[in-house]
Amino acid sequence: MLIDNKINRIVVTGPESTGKTELAQALAAKLNSVWIPEYARQYVENLNRSYEYDDVIQIAQHQVEQEAAYDLKIGDGIIIFDTWLIITKVWLDLVYGKCPDWISEHIRSSKIDLFLVCDTDLPWIADPVRENGGEKRKELFQLYCNEIVTFGFKYEIISGFGVKRTENALIALSKHGLKL
Repeated sequence: MLIDNKINRIVVTGPESTGKTELAQALAAKLNSVWIPEYARQYVENLNRSYEYDDVIQIAQHQVEQEAAYDLKIGDGIIIFDTWLIITKVWLDLVYGKCPDWISEHIRSSKIDLFLVCDTDLPWIADPVRENGGEKRKELFQLYCNEIVTFGFKYEIISGFGVKRTENALIALSKHGLKL
């Protein structure tokens, strides 16, 4: 059952090129809810250099600020996050071998109701920001799921193509107590 509070927080997450943004937008439209776009992509696309550790920390700080701002803004309802701090934490651990304690503390104290983890059943499509196709994408998928479990969150794996993926996500939300 989803947390009984005024705001239901749903995170759409998963490796690169698994349809996170499309799914988050579709769910927000179907549920008449707020959608918070992925910030990391926007940030990295606007750099005129390769990203560094401090850039990932800035992304994490922005994600936390954005989450708090939307909580205050909507008061009640549903927030759909297109990715979230779990990915940032995994990335810091994987790429840099370190993650500040405040990120883990924020994750631990957050009120995320459910993670929808996008399966790697969609084809990987290269673009200038994506780095991890093939087996690396499957490895990241497992790392994200492991992190979600480590922090004690509920999650569902979402598979399927197009409208079927959205339908599967709606079924998962319903299964966890969200009234559709």
